[in-house]
Amino acid sequence: MIKIVDYGMGNLRSVQKAFEKLGVEAGICSRPEQIERADKLVLPGVGAFRDAIAHLKQQELAQPVLQHIEADRPFLGICLGLQLLFDVSEEDGNWEGLGVTPGKVVRFEDRPGLKIPHMGWNSLERVGPHPLLEGIPDDAHFDFVHSYFVVPTDDSVVAARTEHGERFVSVISRGNLFATQFHPEK
Repeated sequence: MIKIVDYGMGNLRSVQKAFEKLGVEAGICSRPEQIERADKLVLPGVGAFRDAIAHLKQQELAQPVLQHIEADRPFLGICLGLQLLFDVSEEDGNWEGLGVTPGKVVRFEDRPGLKIPHMGWNSLERVGPHPLLEGIPDDAHFDFVHSYFVVPTDDSVVAARTEHGERFVSVISRGNLFATQFHPEK
Protein backbone atom coordinates (compact mmCIF):
# COMPACT_ATOMS: atom_id res chain seq x y z
CA MET A 1 0.00 0.00 0.00
CA ILE A 2 1.05 3.60 -0.61
CA LYS A 3 1.72 5.56 2.57
CA ILE A 4 1.90 9.37 2.76
CA VAL A 5 4.24 10.56 5.52
CA ASP A 6 2.65 12.94 8.02
CA TYR A 7 5.42 14.87 9.75
CA GLY A 8 3.35 17.98 10.33
CA MET A 9 4.47 19.85 7.20
CA GLY A 10 2.64 18.27 4.30
CA ASN A 11 -0.32 18.84 2.05
CA LEU A 12 -1.53 15.38 3.03
CA ARG A 13 -5.18 15.51 2.12
CA SER A 14 -4.49 16.99 -1.33
CA VAL A 15 -2.06 14.19 -2.10
CA GLN A 16 -4.41 11.55 -0.73
CA LYS A 17 -7.33 12.94 -2.75
CA ALA A 18 -5.23 12.82 -5.93
CA PHE A 19 -4.62 9.11 -5.36
CA GLU A 20 -8.32 8.58 -4.64
CA LYS A 21 -9.18 10.26 -7.93
CA LEU A 22 -6.89 7.76 -9.67
CA GLY A 23 -8.59 4.88 -7.84
CA VAL A 24 -5.47 4.11 -5.81
CA GLU A 25 -5.60 3.53 -2.06
CA ALA A 26 -3.17 5.69 -0.08
CA GLY A 27 -3.08 5.99 3.69
CA ILE A 28 -1.51 8.63 5.88
CA CYS A 29 1.14 7.47 8.34
CA SER A 30 2.85 9.24 11.21
CA ARG A 31 4.67 6.43 13.04
CA PRO A 32 7.99 4.78 12.18
CA GLU A 33 6.53 1.27 12.06
CA GLN A 34 3.93 2.39 9.51
CA ILE A 35 6.69 3.66 7.22
CA GLU A 36 8.62 0.41 7.66
CA ARG A 37 5.57 -1.55 6.40
CA ALA A 38 4.89 0.73 3.41
CA ASP A 39 5.27 -0.75 -0.05
CA LYS A 40 5.43 2.73 -1.59
CA LEU A 41 6.11 5.99 0.19
CA VAL A 42 5.27 9.63 -0.51
CA LEU A 43 7.01 12.48 1.31
CA PRO A 44 4.99 15.62 0.60
CA GLY A 45 5.88 19.01 1.93
CA VAL A 46 4.89 22.60 2.33
CA GLY A 47 6.78 25.06 4.50
CA ALA A 48 10.30 25.69 5.74
CA PHE A 49 13.16 23.22 5.41
CA ARG A 50 14.46 23.77 8.97
CA ASP A 51 11.09 23.00 10.55
CA ALA A 52 10.44 20.04 8.26
CA ILE A 53 13.74 18.26 8.96
CA ALA A 54 13.30 18.96 12.70
CA HIS A 55 9.80 17.42 12.66
CA LEU A 56 11.01 14.35 10.74
CA LYS A 57 13.76 13.75 13.29
CA GLN A 58 11.67 14.55 16.40
CA GLN A 59 8.97 12.12 15.29
CA GLU A 60 11.67 9.49 14.53
CA LEU A 61 10.54 9.30 10.89
CA ALA A 62 13.82 10.23 9.18
CA GLN A 63 15.51 6.85 9.66
CA PRO A 64 12.56 4.74 8.39
CA VAL A 65 12.28 7.05 5.35
CA LEU A 66 16.01 6.59 4.67
CA GLN A 67 15.72 2.80 5.08
CA HIS A 68 12.80 2.74 2.61
CA ILE A 69 14.87 4.64 0.05
CA GLU A 70 18.03 2.58 0.67
CA ALA A 71 16.00 -0.60 0.05
CA ASP A 72 15.10 0.91 -3.36
CA ARG A 73 11.39 0.68 -2.65
CA PRO A 74 9.20 3.12 -4.61
CA PHE A 75 9.44 6.66 -3.21
CA LEU A 76 8.00 9.99 -4.33
CA GLY A 77 9.10 13.31 -2.85
CA ILE A 78 6.94 16.37 -3.54
CA CYS A 79 8.20 19.98 -3.32
CA LEU A 80 9.77 20.26 0.14
CA GLY A 81 9.82 16.44 0.07
CA LEU A 82 12.30 16.76 -2.83
CA GLN A 83 14.44 19.35 -1.05
CA LEU A 84 14.70 17.30 2.14
CA LEU A 85 16.50 14.56 0.19
CA PHE A 86 19.59 16.76 -0.27
CA ASP A 87 22.65 17.24 1.93
CA VAL A 88 21.99 20.80 3.00
CA SER A 89 19.59 23.70 2.57
CA GLU A 90 20.54 27.37 2.66
CA GLU A 91 17.00 28.40 3.63
CA ASP A 92 17.27 30.68 6.69
CA GLY A 93 20.77 29.43 7.51
CA ASN A 94 22.44 26.11 6.73
CA TRP A 95 20.43 23.03 7.64
CA GLU A 96 21.43 19.42 7.20
CA GLY A 97 19.02 17.37 5.10
CA LEU A 98 18.55 13.62 4.74
CA GLY A 99 21.65 13.31 2.55
CA VAL A 100 20.08 10.89 0.07
CA THR A 101 21.14 12.96 -2.91
CA PRO A 102 24.43 14.88 -2.86
CA GLY A 103 23.89 18.60 -3.36
CA LYS A 104 22.23 21.60 -1.83
CA VAL A 105 19.06 23.66 -1.79
CA VAL A 106 19.48 27.34 -2.74
CA ARG A 107 17.24 30.39 -3.13
CA PHE A 108 16.36 31.99 -6.43
CA GLU A 109 18.59 34.99 -6.98
CA ASP A 110 16.80 38.33 -6.68
CA ARG A 111 16.58 39.89 -10.14
CA PRO A 112 14.51 42.75 -11.52
CA GLY A 113 11.20 41.40 -12.80
CA LEU A 114 11.65 37.91 -11.29
CA LYS A 115 8.83 36.98 -8.94
CA ILE A 116 9.87 35.03 -5.87
CA PRO A 117 8.35 32.73 -4.85
CA HIS A 118 7.97 31.01 -8.20
CA MET A 119 4.21 30.47 -8.17
CA GLY A 120 1.92 29.13 -10.85
CA TRP A 121 1.93 26.83 -13.81
CA ASN A 122 5.14 26.17 -15.69
CA SER A 123 6.49 23.60 -18.12
CA LEU A 124 9.31 21.07 -17.91
CA GLU A 125 12.33 20.49 -20.11
CA ARG A 126 12.88 16.74 -19.99
CA VAL A 127 16.45 15.51 -19.88
CA GLY A 128 15.39 12.25 -21.54
CA PRO A 129 12.59 9.69 -21.49
CA HIS A 130 11.42 9.00 -17.98
CA PRO A 131 8.75 6.61 -16.62
CA LEU A 132 7.39 9.23 -14.21
CA LEU A 133 6.61 11.55 -17.14
CA GLU A 134 5.49 8.84 -19.57
CA GLY A 135 2.19 9.68 -21.26
CA ILE A 136 2.35 13.34 -20.24
CA PRO A 137 2.39 15.71 -23.24
CA ASP A 138 5.55 17.76 -23.80
CA ASP A 139 3.55 21.00 -23.51
CA ALA A 140 1.99 20.04 -20.13
CA HIS A 141 2.22 22.54 -17.29
CA PHE A 142 2.74 21.82 -13.60
CA ASP A 143 1.93 23.78 -10.42
CA PHE A 144 4.96 25.30 -8.68
CA VAL A 145 5.12 27.18 -5.37
CA HIS A 146 8.69 27.64 -4.08
CA SER A 147 11.49 30.12 -3.40
CA TYR A 148 14.26 27.50 -3.20
CA PHE A 149 15.42 24.82 -5.61
CA VAL A 150 17.83 21.87 -5.59
CA VAL A 151 21.32 21.82 -7.08
CA PRO A 152 22.47 18.20 -7.33
CA THR A 153 26.20 17.44 -7.36
CA ASP A 154 25.57 14.58 -9.79
CA ASP A 155 23.62 15.52 -12.93
CA SER A 156 22.77 11.85 -13.58
CA VAL A 157 19.81 12.19 -11.17
CA VAL A 158 18.25 15.05 -13.16
CA ALA A 159 15.11 14.02 -15.06
CA ALA A 160 13.75 17.50 -15.90
CA ARG A 161 14.48 21.18 -15.57
CA THR A 162 12.26 24.26 -15.55
CA GLU A 163 12.91 27.89 -16.47
CA HIS A 164 12.20 30.67 -13.96
CA GLY A 165 14.85 33.36 -14.30
CA GLU A 166 17.30 30.48 -14.69
CA ARG A 167 17.06 26.77 -15.46
CA PHE A 168 16.61 24.80 -12.26
CA VAL A 169 16.17 21.09 -11.54
CA SER A 170 12.48 20.26 -11.19
CA VAL A 171 12.52 16.43 -11.25
CA ILE A 172 15.10 13.96 -9.97
CA SER A 173 15.23 10.19 -10.25
CA ARG A 174 17.47 7.34 -9.15
CA GLY A 175 16.31 3.74 -9.11
CA ASN A 176 12.85 3.76 -7.52
CA LEU A 177 13.33 7.24 -6.06
CA PHE A 178 11.46 10.03 -7.82
CA ALA A 179 10.96 13.59 -6.61
CA THR A 180 9.41 16.72 -8.08
CA GLN A 181 9.64 20.40 -7.21
CA PHE A 182 6.12 20.90 -8.56
CA HIS A 183 2.92 19.60 -7.00
CA PRO A 184 1.72 16.65 -9.11
CA GLU A 185 -1.41 16.36 -6.96
CA LYS A 186 -2.67 19.59 -8.52
